[in-house]
Formats: sequence, structure tokens, C-alpha cells
Amino acid sequence: MKIKHTPVFDTAHAEEVYSREDGVPVKYVCTTEIDGANLPIDIFYRDTPHPKFGNYYFGLLKQQGKQFIIGADKVEDYDFAMVESKDGLVYSSYRHDCQIVETADGKQAMIDGGRAYVRAMGQHVCSRYATVILKRLQNESRTKSKPVCR
Repeated sequence: MKIKHTPVFDTAHAEEVYSREDGVPVKYVCTTEIDGANLPIDIFYRDTPHPKFGNYYFGLLKQQGKQFIIGADKVEDYDFAMVESKDGLVYSSYRHDCQIVETADGKQAMIDGGRAYVRAMGQHVCSRYATVILKRLQNESRTKSKPVCR
């Protein structure tokens, strides 16, 4: 099932720019908060560690009109709760990012809380982040696995 994202930046453009600058493919993964910052950060992944900083993940964020880049390897340890919409799985990116969606049967579902807490209504899917989102980006040796539960 497809995962619906709400990125801050044009992720295709960011993938293109950072892939060209770094000389390795860079892929958008998700948008989430890091360390309870309560602001959305677009997370990107590269197959090899950054030669200077050693991280596989980095985040792009906007704060006070400026763009910043941060290391984001800790995203592998985050749990993401999701709800099913008619168009795919939906998650809350950050605290108080309430997402209300229509389900396949015409009802409503809701997810809120980002990484701070989970408040959900409807078909709630709890999942280990690496299994659901990152598996398509990484080889099995770097992917943590924990089954998806409903």
C-alpha cells in the first residue's frame, strides 16, 4: 500500500540537487520531526555514509525563513503510526499535525501526534518505521524488521 507524505520542500528537486552534489543517489524517505522539535523536516537517504559526517540520513527544514540541513540517522529508530485512507497509508509528521482522511468505505479516519504521541481514529496501523518505509530504500542487512500490526 502506498504511503502518503506531506513534505515541506519539492522533494524531487532536492533529490536531484543532492544526488548531483554528493555524487550518489539520494532519495526522499518521509517528513517528520527530530528530537521533539515540533516542526516538519524532510528526511532523505543515501546508500553510503556521507564522507565528512558519516550519516546515511539527512533532514531539510525551514526555520524563521531560512533553510537548514541536519543529520537524521536516528529516524531509523522511530515508530510511525498510520491510518488507512482511500489513497494509501497516512501518518502525522509532527506534534499537532492532525491528518483527517476519507477511508475506502467513505468513513473518516484520523491520525495525530507525530513522534510525540499517537491519537488515532479509524483503521489504525501501528508499524515499525524501517519495515514499512525504508525497506524499499535499503538492503536487508541495514533494515531493522518488526512486523506490522493492525
